[in-house]
Amino acid sequence: MEKFGELICKYRKVILVIAIILIIPAIIGMKLTRINYDILVYLPDNIETIKGENILSEEFNMGAFSIIVLDNMSTKDILKLEEEIKKIDNVEMVVSIADALGTSIPIEMLPDDIKDIAYKENSTLMMATFKEAISSDETLKTIETLREITDERCKISGMSAVVLDTRDLSNSEVAIYVIISVILCFIILQVALDSYLAPLLLLLNIGIAILYNMGSNIFLGETSYITKAISAVLQLGVTMDFAIFLYHSFMQEKEKNPDINVAMANAISKTLVSVVGSSLTTIAGFLALCSMNLKLGKDIGLVMAKGVFLGVICVVTVLPAMVLECNNLIEKTKHKEIMPKFTKLKDFTIKHYKLTILIFIIILPIAFYGYQNTDIYYNLDKSLPKTLESITANTELKEKFNMVSTEIVLLDKNISNEKTNEMLAKIEELDGIEWTLSLSKIADLGIPKEVLPDDILNKVENDKYQLVILNSSYEMATDELNEQVDKINTILKEYDENAILAGEGPLMKDLVEISNHDFNSVNTVSIGIIFVIMIFVLKSISLPVILICVIEFAIFINMGIPYYTNTILPFIASIVIGTIQLGATIDYAILITTKYITNRKQGKDKKESINLALETSIGSIAVSGLCFFGATFGVGAYSKIEMIGSLCTLMSRGAIVSMITVIVALPAFLLLFDRIVCKTTVGMSKLKN
Repeated sequence: MEKFGELICKYRKVILVIAIILIIPAIIGMKLTRINYDILVYLPDNIETIKGENILSEEFNMGAFSIIVLDNMSTKDILKLEEEIKKIDNVEMVVSIADALGTSIPIEMLPDDIKDIAYKENSTLMMATFKEAISSDETLKTIETLREITDERCKISGMSAVVLDTRDLSNSEVAIYVIISVILCFIILQVALDSYLAPLLLLLNIGIAILYNMGSNIFLGETSYITKAISAVLQLGVTMDFAIFLYHSFMQEKEKNPDINVAMANAISKTLVSVVGSSLTTIAGFLALCSMNLKLGKDIGLVMAKGVFLGVICVVTVLPAMVLECNNLIEKTKHKEIMPKFTKLKDFTIKHYKLTILIFIIILPIAFYGYQNTDIYYNLDKSLPKTLESITANTELKEKFNMVSTEIVLLDKNISNEKTNEMLAKIEELDGIEWTLSLSKIADLGIPKEVLPDDILNKVENDKYQLVILNSSYEMATDELNEQVDKINTILKEYDENAILAGEGPLMKDLVEISNHDFNSVNTVSIGIIFVIMIFVLKSISLPVILICVIEFAIFINMGIPYYTNTILPFIASIVIGTIQLGATIDYAILITTKYITNRKQGKDKKESINLALETSIGSIAVSGLCFFGATFGVGAYSKIEMIGSLCTLMSRGAIVSMITVIVALPAFLLLFDRIVCKTTVGMSKLKN
C-alpha cells in the first residue's frame, strides 16, 4: 500500500493531467446517455401485460395512444385537425366520432350509448395512436408536435404526455439539485474542516468522480430519470466521508513527517485499508437493489455501486494530487475548527447506556409498527404538480368523461359478435366500468362495420385479434382497480383463454404486485450480503448482528415517521430507502466498532475502549452524516417531483437518524454484549470483561 501511495505522490502532476483529460469523454458520455422517464418500462418482459403491449406495438402499430379532449370544436374543425395530425410521422391512426358523422349528420342522430361516450358539455374526444412506445424519443417528439399544432381547445392526455412533462420538469431541476447540494455540503465542510480551501478541493474531487460515473453510464445504454436526479447528490453524500478521512489522515501525518510526500503516501496507505472495507458494504447495499424484479432497482444499484467505486478511486489518486499541489494554499487558509467535540454526548452515552437500552426497547415496537403501516401510493400522476399540461388534461378527461383508466382487450377475432357482446355485458355489470366499445357493439347499435373507413377498421382488427376498449372510473393502482382487473380477466378467460388485457391499469396492477414483493426481498438480500461482508471485515459472528440491528432500528424510525405524520410515500422510495440507508450508514457503525475492537485487543476494559472509540469517531461520523444530510435535504425540499423529493427527504432524515442511533445506541449494545462479543470475535476470546 505504501508503494502505491509513493507512486501517487511521485506522479501527481501526470494524474491531474489525466484526470482533466478524462473529463472530456465523461461529459460526452453523459450527453449521449439516453434518459428514460417511464417507470413502467422497467416491468419484467415475461408478464402478460407486457406481452400484450408488444402485440399492440408489433401487430397493430400501436406502441402508445393518447385521448385528446376537444372543447367547443365543430365537426369540420375536428376533421381538419385530424388531417393535420395524420401527417405526423409517428402517428398511426386518428379517430373521432366525426369520422362517422362527417359534416352532414347531426350529433342528435347518434345512438345514446355512443353519444354519451363521445360528447359531454360541448366537448368530444379524439384518439390518436402512435407507432413507437410510450416513452420513446419519437413518441415524446410527437406529443410536442401535437401541442404545437393545437390550441387551448385541445388537451392531450395519456401516459406519453405525462412522461414528456416529467422529462421537462426533471431536466429543469437536475442542475439546481447539484447546486443546492454543493452549497449545503460546502457550508458543513467549512464548519468541520480547518481550512477555507480544503472544502473546495474535496468537493471538486467528488465532482470529478460524479462526472466519471455519469459519463460511464453510456455503457449501460440508458438510465432512468430518478437515477439521473439522485445519483449525483447521493454519490456526493456517501463518498464525501472517504475524502474527509484522507484529508484528516494527511493532516495527522504531516505532524509526524515534515516531508509532505511521505505524509501523503502514509495517508493514502491508511485510507485504502480503512476505506476498502467501508466501501464494500456501501457497494453491496447498492448492488442488492439489482435483485429487484422491477428493473429500476438494477438501474439505480449499478449506477450507484459504480459511483462509490469511482469515488474511492478518485479519493486515493486525484484528491492526494490536488491536496499536494495546493498544500501551501491550504496552510495559508487555515482556520480554527468550529465543529464541537461532543464530549458531553460521549460521556452521557457511556454513563447511561442502560437507559439507552431501555429507550431503545420502548421505541422499537412503535417505530416498527409505523414502518409496517406507512401508506404508499403507486399512481405516478400523484408525484407531479397538478399544473402540468398532461395532468390537467387527465383531470378534465376524468371529470367530464369519467375516463380514468382506459384498457384494451386483445380478443380472438373468430369470436362471434353475439359472444363478444355477451362478454361485454358481463364486464359492464362490474362496479366502476363506465362503458365498453367494440366493433360488435357498434354493429349492434346500428352502425355496420362496412360504414367505417378501411384505414380505421384495419387498425382495430387483424387476422388474429380484434381490439375491445374498456373504460374504468377507478383511479390507477388502487385496490378497487386492481380487483376490477382481476374480475375482467376472469370474464375474458371464459370466452377466450388467450385473451390479454393491456393498458395502464393492468400495467399498474403488475407494478403494485412486483413492488410489494421487491419491498421484502431487496431488504432481505441487502441485509444478507452486508452481514456476510461484515463477518469477514470484523472477524466476528455477533458484531454484524448488533450493527445491523442498530441500523435497521434507525430505518424503522425513518420509515415509521411518515405513518405518524400522515404522509403517503411514493412506492419506489419505500422500496429502496431501506437498502440505501443500510448500505450508506453502516460505515458509521463499522468505524466505532473497529476502534472498539482495537482498543479491547490492546488490553483496555470495555468502557475505556468505547470511550476512546467514540472520542476519535464522533467527529468523523457527525461530518459524514451532516454531509449526507446536506447533499439530500435541499433536493428533498426543492424538488417538484415528489418521487425524487420524497426519496431525498427520506435519505436526509435517515442520515441524521442513523448518525444519532450509531453514536448513542451502538456503544450501549457493545457495552451490554461485550462478553458475547469477546467470545465470538477472532482474537478476543481470552480478553477479560
